[in-house]
Amino acid sequence: MIDIRPFDSLGHADHGWLDARHHFSFANYHDPSRMGWGAIRVWNDDTIAAQSGFPPHPHRDMEIVTFVRNGAISHRDSLGNEGRTGAGDVQVMSAGTGITHAEFNLEDEATTLFQIWILPDRNGEAPGWGQREFPAATRDGNFVVLASGTPNVDDALSIRCDAKVAAATLEKGQAAVWETSGKRHQYLVATKGPVIVNGERAEPRDGIAITGETQIRVEAEEDSEIVLVDAR
Repeated sequence: MIDIRPFDSLGHADHGWLDARHHFSFANYHDPSRMGWGAIRVWNDDTIAAQSGFPPHPHRDMEIVTFVRNGAISHRDSLGNEGRTGAGDVQVMSAGTGITHAEFNLEDEATTLFQIWILPDRNGEAPGWGQREFPAATRDGNFVVLASGTPNVDDALSIRCDAKVAAATLEKGQAAVWETSGKRHQYLVATKGPVIVNGERAEPRDGIAITGETQIRVEAEEDSEIVLVDAR
């Protein structure tokens, strides 16, 4: 099953400094048919204005993956972690028993990012945070795993759930293939350029919910960047 969810159908909240699209129910947006996809609970498409951001706020028992598309996001948390994550790179926060963090765009331009929440396999573990640079060239023409619940595999950041977060950069006419299990759930978004996913066409920033497939072929109609989550 492949369900294309047009960008214009997503939840929307414009706070001035934050323009957010919600793929799943979040904050004041509630759609009983979009409460998550497998273990994927949140996928927010955020544009954060220059010199603004999220003040300190708490989380617990959630794996939070941030993929920065343009600009950069600066992180600070109650564990003493600090870092700046730039375009094309990833940060992961395991909220565990509880963590308070702030996320600010300290740049002179807007920052765009995906923030993805995945339910952990186990609650009540110690919180943690990490980030990593993933040069775009490593994703050219194929999927590269950025975060994984399989320890010491794929040279990826570690998350505490049976899931993988991957990305691919495709030129016009290129295709990438993701091998999976028909029992799992995949959610896919192209940040730019229309794509064909197993024969179904989607526009940039549409949500693509997939299950029951063992192979996912993504072909780019124009130059494109793809972010995919494969979860239980």
